[in-house]
Amino acid sequence: MARSNKSLMSENLKEEIAKELGVYDEVKKEGGWGNVSSKTCGNIVTKAIEIANRSVER
Repeated sequence: MARSNKSLMSENLKEEIAKELGVYDEVKKEGGWGNVSSKTCGNIVTKAIEIANRSVER
């Protein structure tokens, strides 16, 4: 099955979370998200879920 290029998370949100987690320089240096570790991507998703849950609770 082919992966879709459609992202559920905006590029801006991913970048903001990456900055907050201190990995944005890695993304910039490598020229994109392709070389970011699975663990780091998981941390970004976890943080995005936390942000979404906080906004729903308001």
